[in-house]
Amino acid sequence: MKVIIPLAGKGTRLRPHTHTVPKPMLKVAGKPVMDYVMDDVATLGNVDQVVYITGHLKEAVEKHARSAYAIPGVFVEQKVQDGTAGAVALARDYVDAPVLIIFVDTIFDADLSVISTSEDDGIIWTKEVEDYQRFGVVVTDANGHMTRIVEKPSTPISKRANIGLYYIRNWKLLFEGIDHVLRQPTNKGEYYLTDAFQYMIEHGAKIRVIDVAGWYDAGKLDTLLETNAVMLEQGRASLPTRGLKNVEVLDPVRIEDGATVSDCILGPNVVIGKDCVVTNCTLRDTIVGDRTTLSSCILTESMIGDSVVVEGVTGSVTLGDHAEIRMPKL
Repeated sequence: MKVIIPLAGKGTRLRPHTHTVPKPMLKVAGKPVMDYVMDDVATLGNVDQVVYITGHLKEAVEKHARSAYAIPGVFVEQKVQDGTAGAVALARDYVDAPVLIIFVDTIFDADLSVISTSEDDGIIWTKEVEDYQRFGVVVTDANGHMTRIVEKPSTPISKRANIGLYYIRNWKLLFEGIDHVLRQPTNKGEYYLTDAFQYMIEHGAKIRVIDVAGWYDAGKLDTLLETNAVMLEQGRASLPTRGLKNVEVLDPVRIEDGATVSDCILGPNVVIGKDCVVTNCTLRDTIVGDRTTLSSCILTESMIGDSVVVEGVTGSVTLGDHAEIRMPKL
């Protein structure tokens, strides 16, 4: 089996962090988002190759993937951001077997082992949501097969949101569908992979729809912080054996080794990165990168990058790498 991971996007909703860090490499509960995904891929055991479709900050993505993952990978640059179908089309030369396609701005809790026994032409994983108007939702027939995807429906035709996780056994028909989509006019400047799935269905394919147990968005700041909280609750919280002095911890909290923290109230849902110095602060629902210095701050719902200095700030901040902000003492 081959795996295709499109990750060429610029991550505009997570700026300023994505000016210097690719969106899939932003950390949630101390771990890059794409690492959660690749951990799931590694459990499959039958993946021959991962095709990474890169773009923004592609050198950083390639360096991380080569060093962090054992599965052989190839890297293809998407020079024109023309949509999800355009991205997957770039993997064509490397695909000669069924494919798993994963968009890595979310973390999912799915049983991928069903792939080994599936006799359908494909599988699309979904998550039932109440705010269905925000998503592309999947409509199924009585047998649980997809009939169509409807973008942001105004009526509850379905509440099963498309989460960007797909297995396609009939890979030849997939690329036939992609070719068809790329010959059509764009939809608001983009070609959509879901239109290729629609083509497959119209040509007799059976695509099974399966709900995931969990789906956690990491594509914008507020949902990334929510996902951080979930991952901490699910086992990513931890405290170092040294470096803490007069610290009140309101679980869950993760403090990396090498951090020095004193006279603070931390939590819930706080991450402090490696080699940070945090003094006289109260932090809640906040992610702090590596080598950052915080002093005399009261912060909530904040995301702070690496090598940042923040002094005397109260409120919520979003600061990219190497930023500095110092409030005057009154």
